[in-house]
Amino acid sequence: MSSLSEESGATGTPGARDVAPRANAGNLHGRAARVLLGVTGLAAIVLAWWIGVALVSRHSALAAQFGPLAAWRTFPALIGEDQLLTHIVASLRRIGVGLAWAMLFGVPLGFLIGRFKALETALSPALQFLRMISPLAWMPIAVMSLGVGDPPVYFLLTFAAVWPIVISTAAGVQQIDARWVQLGESLAATRAEMLWHIYVPGIAAHVLTGVRLAIGILWIVLVPAEMLGVNSGLGFLILDCRDRLAYSELMAVVLVIGALGFALDTAARAVYQRFGAVRERV
Repeated sequence: MSSLSEESGATGTPGARDVAPRANAGNLHGRAARVLLGVTGLAAIVLAWWIGVALVSRHSALAAQFGPLAAWRTFPALIGEDQLLTHIVASLRRIGVGLAWAMLFGVPLGFLIGRFKALETALSPALQFLRMISPLAWMPIAVMSLGVGDPPVYFLLTFAAVWPIVISTAAGVQQIDARWVQLGESLAATRAEMLWHIYVPGIAAHVLTGVRLAIGILWIVLVPAEMLGVNSGLGFLILDCRDRLAYSELMAVVLVIGALGFALDTAARAVYQRFGAVRERV
């Protein structure tokens, strides 16, 4: 018996040890393949952009300023003057403030809607009506009510971002297992304990999903919102480049907007995936 166990240990353990390295190697290979495909797709888009501008520029010399090479040559001047960094910081600050206000209003409202059916029935038509109104439609009202500067921008960003957070939070509350709620009530848990130990872990993943969707909406609304009498931000820089007929700089700013939006979405996705992995281990 001892010899059989020794043989099984001698032959089984190395095989088990080989599984993890092979799995890790497979994961790395899959990630490398996905990255390569993503880079190939981006390269194809840039190539199509370059070809399109080259064809149009045969009939209009002005079109050459919208090409990728002209935009790339503009970056050193924008970065060297610290102009670009100042506008990026201003835009990111507005995104952060708008998202914070949206979460401050959206999470409690979504929790109440998901927790009380009567409240959902009463508020659902009004919320769906407001959600379908474009945030940009409120621009004149925001300026007349709040003046020029950051306040109307914050209002528009908050109005744009609050809806996905409300909907995701309400869905998370409604999908909490009723047995967990019954268990907490049977243990005489207080409202604070129920909120912290049952509801918050149950809806956190849904809230993060709403936040990720809200960030995408915020980044789209940000550029036109920053055309409301502010003197900083990427939206303001777009207008400034247009007024100065600096079209190559304008295209460079467009590329920066796309890159920053991609980075924000990647960061939000990483936070969500990390939280989901922690929940699976728990």
